[in-house]
Amino acid sequence: MNTLEQTAGAAGTAAAYKVSFRKRALKDFYRNKYLYMMVIPVVLYYFIFHYLPMYGAVIAFKQFNIGRGIWDSPWVGLKHFQDFFGSIYFGRVLRNTLLINLYGLIFGFPAPIILALLLNELRAKLFKRFIQTVTYLPHFISLIVICGMIIDFVSRNGIINDLVAWLGGERSALLGDPGNFRTIYVVSGIWQEVGWGSIIYLAALSGINPELYEAARVDGAGRWRQMWNVTLPGLAPIIVILLILRIGHMMDVGFEKIILLYNPTTYETADVISSYVYRKGLSGSYEYSASAAIGLFGSLVNTSLLVFANWTMKKWSGNGLW
Repeated sequence: MNTLEQTAGAAGTAAAYKVSFRKRALKDFYRNKYLYMMVIPVVLYYFIFHYLPMYGAVIAFKQFNIGRGIWDSPWVGLKHFQDFFGSIYFGRVLRNTLLINLYGLIFGFPAPIILALLLNELRAKLFKRFIQTVTYLPHFISLIVICGMIIDFVSRNGIINDLVAWLGGERSALLGDPGNFRTIYVVSGIWQEVGWGSIIYLAALSGINPELYEAARVDGAGRWRQMWNVTLPGLAPIIVILLILRIGHMMDVGFEKIILLYNPTTYETADVISSYVYRKGLSGSYEYSASAAIGLFGSLVNTSLLVFANWTMKKWSGNGLW
């Protein structure tokens, strides 16, 4: 068979595969048409509100003027990135963003895992449900209310200062001290999300085969050894996936909570990229191009960290996002 015949045969096979694939796709769509109809609004939502607006990121490379629009505004290249990297705020906001996320990763990420393991060991169902309800509640409270509660807790006459005074210490404005801001932010975040975050781990625990625990007990393993040799390996895949996703958000700190809690006296430790973008783009100066460049920088770093974390976890544990 010569080269021409081989090429013709390959082309015919490819064409037949396309026809077969089209028929299978149409058959599958007809069989599951109601499921596809249900997913259409979700796809449209993400396309309209998440993917379509991405074209606006081009203003990071322009001197955006509202009157002239996005495409007619003049190009400035990497000017806004250079201005940000050379500003006196670059080191501060980058350091604060990474430190707050690092503290959240070290102390906040294991918290729901520990809570799920502790709840899994409870045998009194009524008490277990009570603990779950109490820990879930903060997640459903409005963030403004949560921040108001935090401000009351750490005020001079708040419960935290009452405890400090009872132990012999002096009362102080805890939230006005830059050295306390990161601790307050991270601890309050754990209190707010630990119960909600434990749900996915409890669901994973329910999928572990009970026969594994029975085999471990037959081998003489106590509850600690069962948790170490059965429970944690069963949770490992979901822990790895959530850890990768968490590392992929190392440059993200919710600006709403930051803005509600910080003040000019705590900018030194509280000002992060998202709050700086808010002040730069929407509060006072209205430098849309500069804020877009800063936000784009954070997104690029997050993407790089996500790819690196996935590659590392894939090499180390064999589990990853892709």
